[in-house]
Amino acid sequence: MNTPYIIAFDAGGTRLKTAVVDGEGQTVNTFHVCSHASAGADALLAAIISSAESIKSQMSGELAGIGLSLSGVVHPDKGVVYLPGKFKRLEGYPIVEKLKAAFRVPVLADNDGRLAVYAEKYLGQAKNVKWAVGLTIGTGIGSGVILDGNLITNRFLQFGTQAGHLIMDSSAGLFCLTGNYGTGETLCSATALTLQVRGAIQRGIPSVLSDEYFANPAHIDFEKITAACRGGDALCLRELDNWSKRLAVLIVNAIHAYSPELIILSGGATLAADLFLEKLQERVDRMIFRYPAGEPVPIKISAMQEYAGALGAALCLKHSLPFLN
Repeated sequence: MNTPYIIAFDAGGTRLKTAVVDGEGQTVNTFHVCSHASAGADALLAAIISSAESIKSQMSGELAGIGLSLSGVVHPDKGVVYLPGKFKRLEGYPIVEKLKAAFRVPVLADNDGRLAVYAEKYLGQAKNVKWAVGLTIGTGIGSGVILDGNLITNRFLQFGTQAGHLIMDSSAGLFCLTGNYGTGETLCSATALTLQVRGAIQRGIPSVLSDEYFANPAHIDFEKITAACRGGDALCLRELDNWSKRLAVLIVNAIHAYSPELIILSGGATLAADLFLEKLQERVDRMIFRYPAGEPVPIKISAMQEYAGALGAALCLKHSLPFLN
């Protein structure tokens, strides 16, 4: 008997995260490859097809469907319908149709932040919580919201997914794809910290990363910055602290908007949570206006971290297929 399984992909700005889930909803495997975002939608599709074909060759069961976790405004039967400029040529690209044609199985797409909190609802930190906000911190910032036990959305496809587009400091001079300045995404993403550190080094502030930066600025990424923090680099520690202050403001805004019982952080930046989580929680607790007064809103790190979006896509598709429920 062939056991059905689902393959799901979370297409980030740098990595294509992949999850394989069996018909019972159990995780079989997770891994990532390059998403080729800079090369455009055709390259992303090729990477997805290549990964899916490789997985199929290793599995003994039957592929039941493919889930897609994507940035921006996502239509479940089409793919990304609004994402100006962020992922080359992905806006309007019929990725769902092309994958259906390639594999002859159901394909379902949704927003990455919404799917990440969907995974938390069924597998993670939000299993026993009815009110929660999830923030996915990576190349950008995704979000998803659970209100009274329900994952929220509406016909505009954006409800609950735009916490990263809240305007925090319009004087910051950092332009966002939304057409605004100083949004959460421009100030609090992993990319934002990377650009902060690169800018400081360019201005001549000394760092253990200086020589590598001047040899090739693109080599300085979030992972190298957090490694430098662990090594005690003063510049990186200072910029991480400034970044954490801005992230605290974004979280307070989300709390004031949705009044959750819990904040869940996922995405690549949470791999460095040991460096900032405790202070982040203290700052948020001081800043929130909440009843009962003084009651904190816990901030927890997803156990799924980088793979919350992919796992959410797999589960969302599973729950839509009658023969798997």
